[in-house]
Amino acid sequence: MSLKRNILDLRKRKEKVLQGGGEKAIQKQVAMGKLTARERVTSILDEDSFHEYDLFVEHEARDFGMEKKQLHGDGVIIGTGTIYGEPVCIFAQDFTVAGGSLGLMHARKITKIMDHALKMRVPLIGINDSGGARIQEGVNSLAGYGEIFFRNTLASGVIPQLSVILGPCAGGAVYSPALTDFVFVVENISKMFITGPEVIKTVLGEEISMEELGGARVHSEITGNAHFYAQSEYECFEQIKKLLTFIPWHNGKKAKAFPPKPPKPEFKIEEIVPADPTQPYDIRNVIKAISDDSDFFEIMENFAKNIVIGFGRMNGETVGFVANQPMVLAGVLDCDSSDKAARFIRYCDSFNIPIVTLEDMPGYLPGVDQEHMGVIRHGAKILYAYSEATVPKITVIIRKAYGGGYIAMNSRHMKADFMFAWPTAEIAVMGPEGAANIIFRKEIMAAEDPDAMRKEKVAEYKEKFANPYVAAAKGYIDTVIEPEETRNMLLHSIEVSNHKVDRRPQKKHGIPPF
Repeated sequence: MSLKRNILDLRKRKEKVLQGGGEKAIQKQVAMGKLTARERVTSILDEDSFHEYDLFVEHEARDFGMEKKQLHGDGVIIGTGTIYGEPVCIFAQDFTVAGGSLGLMHARKITKIMDHALKMRVPLIGINDSGGARIQEGVNSLAGYGEIFFRNTLASGVIPQLSVILGPCAGGAVYSPALTDFVFVVENISKMFITGPEVIKTVLGEEISMEELGGARVHSEITGNAHFYAQSEYECFEQIKKLLTFIPWHNGKKAKAFPPKPPKPEFKIEEIVPADPTQPYDIRNVIKAISDDSDFFEIMENFAKNIVIGFGRMNGETVGFVANQPMVLAGVLDCDSSDKAARFIRYCDSFNIPIVTLEDMPGYLPGVDQEHMGVIRHGAKILYAYSEATVPKITVIIRKAYGGGYIAMNSRHMKADFMFAWPTAEIAVMGPEGAANIIFRKEIMAAEDPDAMRKEKVAEYKEKFANPYVAAAKGYIDTVIEPEETRNMLLHSIEVSNHKVDRRPQKKHGIPPF
């Protein structure tokens, strides 16, 4: 009878704690168009796979009346489960309990599951929905954040870390997602900012809404703080699941292989790129023409659109694509696109994912704004990332490859393993028009018909330099290929470099141009 009594007592305690902040708080959460913390966890994980830990943890605060308050689970849920049968660690802040505010025990629960994820070498998913630091706990709350940030950094490049913003994430709390690999946001639900609208109004006298200051679209399109944007929580959860099919569970292995599939027949690579080098096209169609089943999972789709990054598969193996987008700013490199590409390159390198670069761009974006924004520093990041990467690196030059942009986009000089070029490739210090105006300035000015002379000199420059054969003659290009050969050449290159070893000087770490 004693055992039965104890079991009944356990069930009653569980039932009480599982109610979180109570029925009223849950109703308020639902009224805001949000799922509860437990609904979110169970929606992401495989059915019946969630195992919760530290269910009965309580806060230890004794100031400002906190000793009279019971906060079930201290406002956060932690545990393990599976996604597509593979184990993951997860935590979800519970806004129904004290607004999901972070106190010492709350932080200890999060750091416990973070330590577990790192030790077990499995992905960590963090669902953020919190009003911020629990002011009543003072410096203990700040200490909690610091412990989380340290572990984010420790796990970086070892296990995948995914942050899901499903409510407010303000003040110091935003720096944990910023330290993780991928950040997911949802329209009208996600809010991220260092200082909220009220503080801004008080200090600066500016009025702005939470959505305009740090909503999902702001971080997806303007700041680049978010990697994936969704219209609903359920769409967001599907994005998480799809991402996890492309990446390895830790840095000691490769991503899971899938059965190879040919590209879909509607993506005919020779029909995608216009013959006229001034005409734009969508580089994503080229990626779909060479990737398995034409499946391309784009990352940061709405930010710095002049470069495209994301995952696809070739022969069933995950590949990271980095490609200039001629449809936006002619595919130039600038501050934001350099940051976007460099971070993705470093992620692929950390997790054993080969990098395929598709190049078609006229160089770095000129202008006073870019210079003053630090394009030198930002542009150097992509140079650093490609040079540092030791995974297989393959480049295909489709059309324009001018100036510093040619070097930056994984050229042979950045130690690309394979360099291919289409016959339409133009590899030169600058575009033919600009080069002719400089080299033949005197002849053009002295000519009876300067326009005719200019056209003649532009054609002469194109003949001599704006083609792939000069670079191929010097061994900078391995071979010039027909567009239809692109997929087979890439498949062979990835297979050949499957066991690549690239030894570098021993050092603690490099010093990137942060």
